[in-house]
Amino acid sequence: MKEQKILKLNDKIKALNSTRVFKKITPKYDLSWYIKWISSLMLMIAVCFRAADLNHMFDLYFSFLGTAGWLVVGFLWHDRALIFLNAVLSSVLLTGIIKELFACSNCMIPL
Repeated sequence: MKEQKILKLNDKIKALNSTRVFKKITPKYDLSWYIKWISSLMLMIAVCFRAADLNHMFDLYFSFLGTAGWLVVGFLWHDRALIFLNAVLSSVLLTGIIKELFACSNCMIPL
């Protein structure tokens, strides 16, 4: 029993000789790992506010924080698709936040 070596994950994958087994390549427990999970939680909270139709501003705030966090992860991973998507989403959400904050509720001309 002691003679059997403990196989590493790469060795186990090679021994299976399967094309269906993939090794996970995303980093674990580094800065990007924490940011991506916190950002994902923020986005889930935003969707809950949106679905329950509770507070439009909380939806915008949590959505912005979540997409901004994923934008940071995109930069850390050098992933152009994450950078592009979350830069556009963050810009749109920030525009919505600014519009809501500076909206005049009793103006004659709606903004």
